[in-house]
Amino acid sequence: MTTSPTKPPELRDFYEDPTVPVASGTPRSRRQARMLADALGPATAGRTRTILDIGCGDGTAAATAAPFLTGHRVVGVDWSQDALRRARTRIPYAVRGELTDGGLPFAAGAADAVLFSEVIEHLVDPDAALDEIRRVLRPGGHLMLSTPNLAAWYNRALLLAGVQPVFSEVSLRGIHGRPGREVVGHLRLYTARALREFVAASGFEVVRLAGAPFHGVPRPLRPLDRLACARPALASILLLHARKK
Repeated sequence: MTTSPTKPPELRDFYEDPTVPVASGTPRSRRQARMLADALGPATAGRTRTILDIGCGDGTAAATAAPFLTGHRVVGVDWSQDALRRARTRIPYAVRGELTDGGLPFAAGAADAVLFSEVIEHLVDPDAALDEIRRVLRPGGHLMLSTPNLAAWYNRALLLAGVQPVFSEVSLRGIHGRPGREVVGHLRLYTARALREFVAASGFEVVRLAGAPFHGVPRPLRPLDRLACARPALASILLLHARKK
């Protein structure tokens, strides 16, 4: 996944480890792709829009979104060479880039939209990341951001019970004090309110905030997780649509 240049060497090594998960849930990818397709409208013969999937991981999310974005050009971008090797087996275009000042290999205003899926929670410097995304987006360009919800319905219950919330991590070496089995390198978590305020402060106009289910919820609880999507503040995953001012 795309990371910040200020991270320590061991964090770089963590993201180049082939055993670290770099794919996210299909339901989230589909919902996000539908939101973007509605925002962009159908492709026309004289206007092919460029969509950057920044932090594309293994390309699964971009491949899932592609059928909803027919006629548009989707380009995967990631820092991890291992992730890019896998992404190139799923999507036509995948290039290396970093979320630093000028670190994305695109000119200012080159992109019509950016997919930023399950990335911001991994970053040391999310402010610099959104600055770089603003640089490559054209005026009025779309940002489709998704991230786990710190205040998901089950996290509220877990905190009341004194249990570390799902999605949060205290170590890159193992799971401590929370449900789950995989270490995925989350450094930051957002509530719906915090995400709205942060994106707006970064020079975007927030258009819509929606919820999506989490693929890791135990099967018996998945109907409840889907119901929670009706109230984004309680949903497992936050889906935010914003436009560059």
